[in-house]
This record gives sequence, C-alpha cells and structure tokens, in this order.
Amino acid sequence: MAVESKSDGAPSQPGLTRQALVRAALRVLEQEGVNGLSMRKVAAELGVKAASLYWHVRNKEELLDLLTDELMADAEAPPREGGWREQLREYCVRYRRHLLGKRDAAKVVAGRLVPGPHLLRLMEDQLGRLREAGFSDADAAMVNYALGAFVQGFVLQEQGPLSASEAMGADRREVATAAGEQLRRLPQETFPNLVALAGDLTDPSMEARFSFALERLLDGLSTLLEQGRDVRTEGTSHE
Repeated sequence: MAVESKSDGAPSQPGLTRQALVRAALRVLEQEGVNGLSMRKVAAELGVKAASLYWHVRNKEELLDLLTDELMADAEAPPREGGWREQLREYCVRYRRHLLGKRDAAKVVAGRLVPGPHLLRLMEDQLGRLREAGFSDADAAMVNYALGAFVQGFVLQEQGPLSASEAMGADRREVATAAGEQLRRLPQETFPNLVALAGDLTDPSMEARFSFALERLLDGLSTLLEQGRDVRTEGTSHE
C-alpha cells in the first residue's frame, strides 16, 4: 500500500530518508550557495521528483532548519583546558573557522534556534562550562546567545563584499586599500577624523579585527562575572 505525503498526497520515494535529503541539500549548498538552494535542485541531486521531498519537509525554510543542525555535525568543542576565558575564546575561534569552511553556513544558521542533536550537544557543553565558571543561569544563557550571535554576525560581515568592485572579482585587500586612499583625499576641514584614521579604519586584517572584538567581549564577560561574585559575597556577609 502506498504511503501518502503529509502535505500533498504525493507518495514518498522508496528509500528516500531525511538524512539522504539533508546530505543532498548540503551538496547543493556547497555548489550553489544558499540563494541557489531550492527544493527542485535538491530533488535533482537525489534523482527524484520534488514532490517526494515534501514527505520530509514542507518547504525550503524547514529544509534550512535541518541544514542548520547538520552544519554543526562535525563542529568540535574545545578541550577543557585553561580557564573559562581561554575556553570561550577557543570556542569562538573554532566556530568562526567552522563557518568559514562551509559555503554560506553563516547565512543558513544566523538567527535560527533549531534544537537538533548536534546543536544541542554544543549548547549543553558550553552552558555547562559557563555555569561551572560561576556565571548565573540567566547570564550563562545570555552569554551562550551573545557568543553565537557575535561569531555569526562577524562571519556574515567578513564574507560580504566590501563593495561592488569586490563582488565583481576585485581583490579584497586592494578594495580596502583603495577605500583608505579615498578617505585620505577627503577635505580635512570637514572630515578630520576620517582623514587621520584612514589607515586604522582600512588596514587591519579580519583576523586582527576578530581578535580585538573577541577580547573586548571577553573583557566584558570577565567584569560581569566579577560583579556577580561581588553580589553573592555581599549577600553572604549579611546572613
């Protein structure tokens, strides 16, 4: 007896599993990017009709949900070495490297909270480290979100073209250098700060920018942790 689709009554393709669908979608993502990802192309990658996919997902958005978790399948948490700051730094460094290593991964995962097994594994591990470090439950949850949003947002900026020139194939470093020269040619009486800081605004590498921003974020978390400890100490002293 034929099994009917959940959405439109089309029979499910024999042997077509959700895992096979996701792996095919990953291949299309790598070849076409997120803008080129479609149900039709995933079906073609599998050698089936698009209607067969709707047994597993209702639309492209649900497919992106599956991809969000699958993209984290081979992500590795850092070893539990050093203090909480060293561990969180390594978390962010690894996460950035992971997103950069998969085409349009940041565009897929940014803003999505999909409780699949791979994401749950990483979140559970990081939340445990944060609580062990002394962050309150509320702060640990906020930090978990903030770190993910920071890395995802940075990679989105990093992978976006600086201008139409880069989008059309120009070297990124050359585009940045040209932008710096343009800033230096601005009328100094009107834009004294932009002229003076032209090099500082355009010279640093993305590695340097990421490291600077990450260290300042960790500085803030260190202050937050110390403030929480001070509050707990004060509360204890009055008991």
